[in-house]
Amino acid sequence: MNAESPSSGALIDRATWLHELRRENERQEDALVEVYDAEWGEIEDDHRMFIERFLAELPRGGRVLDAPCGTGKYFEMVLDSGRRLLGVDQSGGYLAKAATTFPGVPTEKGDIQDLEHRDEFDGVMCVDAMEFIPPEDWPLVLGRFRDALHADGWLYLTVELADPGAVREANADLRQRGLPVVDGEVMWEEPYGYYHHYPTLDRVRAWIAEAGFTIVDEAEGPWHDGEYAYHHVLARTNPRSKG
Repeated sequence: MNAESPSSGALIDRATWLHELRRENERQEDALVEVYDAEWGEIEDDHRMFIERFLAELPRGGRVLDAPCGTGKYFEMVLDSGRRLLGVDQSGGYLAKAATTFPGVPTEKGDIQDLEHRDEFDGVMCVDAMEFIPPEDWPLVLGRFRDALHADGWLYLTVELADPGAVREANADLRQRGLPVVDGEVMWEEPYGYYHHYPTLDRVRAWIAEAGFTIVDEAEGPWHDGEYAYHHVLARTNPRSKG
């Protein structure tokens, strides 16, 4: 079944559609292994600044969960800071590339919705990835991040922003095609037909708070050709939320 259109013209169940989207995203990421670093391997200044701030909050020798980690784009920054890390990604191709470049860094294959780590990390970083997460999975993912952290842990994540008018237009097109989308969901035709979800920042802040985090700082990064930008969020775990 194509994740972009209903099978045989029938309306597709949302749960089935979302499940297929996960696997479609995995296939798309695997297909980009050879070009990913050349296309997206450079660390932008605003990302670097927030990651440095995030790492500075962690104890020397502390442990970081990078999920999803891709090809290990940020591994060097973490290692150079004196912290240890675990990389998790759904793409086996990305993990193989990361292992070649950083053979001493442990990795795990899996979706971030399925993380099972408990009280193991001082920091979790999720960079340029939450745009692939549907709204019903945001609380789940943030809860998994919270559970993976020590009581005084830190979270750094980015939220992709896009032109609201373009998002509404793309969302309306999917509705006309019979796909079971909710507000903020799109399938960009270019460059790779990716599913993206654009929640409001107020909704994001509420999800973060509900998961047991307190936002310490946030900032909007520069826009790329007026099409998209990243909103950076640095938060810490509220110890009272830990069971």
